[in-house]
Amino acid sequence: MTQEWDEEYDVVVVGSGGGALTGAYLAARAGAETVVVERAGTLGGTSAYSGAAMWLPGSPVQRRDGVADSTESARTYLRALLGDAGADKRESFLAEAPALVERLEEDSALAFRFRTFPDYYERPGRVPGGRSFIPLDLDPGEMGDLLGLVRPPLDRDRAGQGNDESAPLTAGRALIGRLLLAYHRTGRGAVSTDTRMAELVATSERVTGIVAVQDGRRIRIGARKGVLLAAGGFERNEGLRRAHGVPGSAGCSMAPAGTNTGEAIEAAVAIGAATELMNEGWWCPGVPMPDGQPSFVCGFTGGLVVDAHGARYANESLPYDRFGREMQADPDRTPSYVVFDSRTGGRLPAVTQPPWGDPAAHLDSGTLVKAGSLTELAALTGVDAGRLTATVERFNRFADNGKDEDFGREADEFGHWFGEPVLRPVREAPYYAVRLVLSDLGTKGGLVTDASARVLRADGTPIAGLYAAGNTSASFTGPFYPGPGIPIGTAMAFAALAAKDMTG
Repeated sequence: MTQEWDEEYDVVVVGSGGGALTGAYLAARAGAETVVVERAGTLGGTSAYSGAAMWLPGSPVQRRDGVADSTESARTYLRALLGDAGADKRESFLAEAPALVERLEEDSALAFRFRTFPDYYERPGRVPGGRSFIPLDLDPGEMGDLLGLVRPPLDRDRAGQGNDESAPLTAGRALIGRLLLAYHRTGRGAVSTDTRMAELVATSERVTGIVAVQDGRRIRIGARKGVLLAAGGFERNEGLRRAHGVPGSAGCSMAPAGTNTGEAIEAAVAIGAATELMNEGWWCPGVPMPDGQPSFVCGFTGGLVVDAHGARYANESLPYDRFGREMQADPDRTPSYVVFDSRTGGRLPAVTQPPWGDPAAHLDSGTLVKAGSLTELAALTGVDAGRLTATVERFNRFADNGKDEDFGREADEFGHWFGEPVLRPVREAPYYAVRLVLSDLGTKGGLVTDASARVLRADGTPIAGLYAAGNTSASFTGPFYPGPGIPIGTAMAFAALAAKDMTG
């Protein structure tokens, strides 16, 4: 049946994060005319905000640095953590990861280096120092006119500012910039920004394209070989979050405003796609910033966290997803409060993104409270004064002795990666408190896919011509976040598998 299109390509990729651009690049490199369709005006999505760690085990990057990583050790680690759930996708990922990195590094635009960053669980197969790696910084001069397509750094983006043309692209922006540069150099890659996907077009046999909205009009974009949906999750859609019981809120997500509202998932469901894990996310604690938006927080090097009653409930130095799950375990833990003393001069003793900034601005906005005593601090936060005082005194005894007898905060490699010591007494007035909210890096439930990233129906059969990767698909890691770079690493690997299946 002949279909009329406003535009037609071999491959249509919806989304522009690390997974989407990997799939687009590899499809174009294989000779397929490809288009990246992005609803925002810039590319990168949440990937551009990230640290760009990539969990792709057994690759040349680890070998060059002499890291004791291998496909087999990663398999041991994942099996110890996840069991045999999703074994087919696990094995597909493990087989693809090193081969993918080798293919990417054949392009001079794509350069990576190992960076120490521990895995998140003490399980067999865990590698000391971790196994993830990051992109090399990128000189903006190499990007030319493409620089304006890369999403600005998080703090500048929220302030409505563009890219600083004199500053190198680092972390997530380096990943997006490098993938975009490689994609552009194929000569077969187009980019369509400010273009929102509305629905999929399908015959009785296969998906043949998409309908998108661009400049207020609907356009039909054909896909001769297939459509890859890699447009993130639905973390910025409050209605879908409530419908699926996702903890937290759209306003506390770290995803860019105006993105990741789930249209790609809903479009696939409308033609029969199955979903799973729809109540799951990649969790993290967050702290409100003076502009009302959240800042991702991890790596506590001081202070302690208490619930609404003034009691500790977890190791503050847990990896962020694990701490987020502790916050969900009891409604009295959201919000929580970070309590610390004058040693930091009012600066939060943790790593935040965007950066914490001037304590005076937080005091003026009320996102930071200051008191001369713990009793006064309790009154300002609404927690029980006696319980808070007792909790801090107990914590101080642990800090003096260097051993957290309640939660073992000093024990794990991850907690020490951000700085020493992780246990510091809190006893020097004035005292400070910051409200801690449940945030996320994205939802992780979505379309059910097979080991080739093909989207499946409820009966397990694939929808021909339709693929999904990243947070548009349901993660094979289930309720676990095994290590730094798993979201981007798995998105890249399954997007690569989709490109391979589409292009042969």
